[in-house]
Amino acid sequence: QVQLVESGGGLVQAGGSLRLACGVSGRTFFNYDMAWFRQAPGKEREFVAAHRWIGGRTSYADSVKGRFTVSRANAVNTMYLQMNSLKPEDTAVYYCAGKPLASGDYLYWGQGTQVTVSS
Repeated sequence: QVQLVESGGGLVQAGGSLRLACGVSGRTFFNYDMAWFRQAPGKEREFVAAHRWIGGRTSYADSVKGRFTVSRANAVNTMYLQMNSLKPEDTAVYYCAGKPLASGDYLYWGQGTQVTVSS
């Protein structure tokens, strides 16, 4: 059974930084695309960043480009999200997700980690 566990959330002042981690157990990263999503109170869940298996390609939501960086360490089955220049509007529960290459949808999700940015 595949399990994803996020860590690294917390409270930070605007302009600060946090690094989230997503540990994967139950299988390896091999042939999996991984991504980060977030959901703020009263809002729909939204895409934040993705790290593709093929070529290590990354993509970002416009709202985080230039501030967030997604990376993965395949040897330890962990994905990271480095978040810099945080803004109050980045406050949300952050979720990591994974899917096999052949799947169109993200099949596996973590439980989420809270990020709160104070002004």
